[in-house]
Amino acid sequence: MISVQFFLLLATSIAMTGLVWDVNKLRIATDAAGIALWSWNVDTDRLEMDERGHVLWGVPNTGVITFEVLSACIHPEDLDRVRAAFAATRDVLGGYETDFRILCDGKVRWISARGRGDDQGIVGRIMYGVFIDVTERKKAEEAREMLAGEMNHRVKNIFAITSALTTISARSTTTKDEMVKDVRQRIMALSRAHDMVRPDFGQQKKAAQLGDLLGTLLAPYANAHSETERVHISTPKLLVGEKSATTLALVVHELATNSVKYGALSTANGTLDIKCSVTDGEVTVVWSENGGPLVFKPSGQSGFGTKLVVSSLSDQLGGTISASWPPAGAVITLKMSEARLGA
Repeated sequence: MISVQFFLLLATSIAMTGLVWDVNKLRIATDAAGIALWSWNVDTDRLEMDERGHVLWGVPNTGVITFEVLSACIHPEDLDRVRAAFAATRDVLGGYETDFRILCDGKVRWISARGRGDDQGIVGRIMYGVFIDVTERKKAEEAREMLAGEMNHRVKNIFAITSALTTISARSTTTKDEMVKDVRQRIMALSRAHDMVRPDFGQQKKAAQLGDLLGTLLAPYANAHSETERVHISTPKLLVGEKSATTLALVVHELATNSVKYGALSTANGTLDIKCSVTDGEVTVVWSENGGPLVFKPSGQSGFGTKLVVSSLSDQLGGTISASWPPAGAVITLKMSEARLGA
């Protein structure tokens, strides 16, 4: 348990201020705030924690605890940083705060260690501080960073798509007026696709047919001036909910962007064939490209777009993505849960 000196010090301070709190009420307050208490003997390197601290770290309340004992729980990627911060705490002027990850019961948990340096508040040879579980805050921060990265990636995709649509229109029209009209129509098709998956505020939510959604999303890439349709879509009647439609739109736009940059849609005669089937509650979408430049399996680490597609399919649609690279063109296979797709 935490040293009795800690509570005696707090009790003395409370009594001097004339407040009505006692040690038990303070304990109630720290429990409500999710705060774990620790003390550190600067001479013996011995750490003591209250019961909440032991639970937080997943360390039994038996035997002597030192930093080396707790370090076995710290995430390997954070250990050196935390070790250096711990060693420097006595030299820090004012308060300090160190956030790091620990591994507890096979799960990652974020802890914030807080205290005061420069021997402020030291009693005898013992310093005091708190541990706070900040896992949920860190998850929220990671989600915001992911969202910011996604938005940045989408903006870059918009520029890439706009450039590609301009090239496609220039290739398929003969006059300036025709090109202006064609570019405008393609951009409006993009706008309709956006409206289809993200209705205005207050608008009633509704599901869309998978074939209609794919057709709307890919309409900007179809060549209206060609005798042969460039995009072929074959799907059964299958409803896609608003939330899932947004995720699916992100995936389709990523695949289309790659195609207009490197694949079949980057050439005048390239074609895209999309077929969908449903078996035992699993939806399979096969994206096949033909007539584009010779393709090769990408090398090196996956880019943000690929990681975004993989995480979106897995997290939102309970699905997977796989790819093969025959000479004729890329073949991308998407698998997802029928139940989640309709959500």
